Amino acid sequence: MKKITKKTARKPVVASPSQTLAKLCRDIALDKKAEDPLILDVSAVSSVADCFVICTGTSEPHLKAIATEVEQRLRERGYRMRRQDGYPASRWLVLDYGSVLIHIFHPEMRQRYALEQLWGDGHRVK
Repeated sequence: MKKITKKTARKPVVASPSQTLAKLCRDIALDKKAEDPLILDVSAVSSVADCFVICTGTSEPHLKAIATEVEQRLRERGYRMRRQDGYPASRWLVLDYGSVLIHIFHPEMRQRYALEQLWGDGHRVK
């Protein structure tokens, strides 16, 4: 039997506070029928944020509905948005929660900016 040492002992995987917030944002976006949501942990490669939540809305009203729902439900839990950038008409909204940025794209804009590839050095969170 192999002796367990500090080097061989596995540490339990614990989500960071940023990942926990990102998962909450993803789940809220899914409740509003956001498409293809994903979470990128970019903490090792970015000083901007720890996590990006990226999702797609199918129309300008859908983008706005997702953003509004995320903001309202996070506010109920005590989170305050630092700022929002973009407009539904621009087909890309960004909600800034400090360590977590939520990118809500129209499909064409998501493909154009390809954040998943741009920040490919980050890792996807399940």
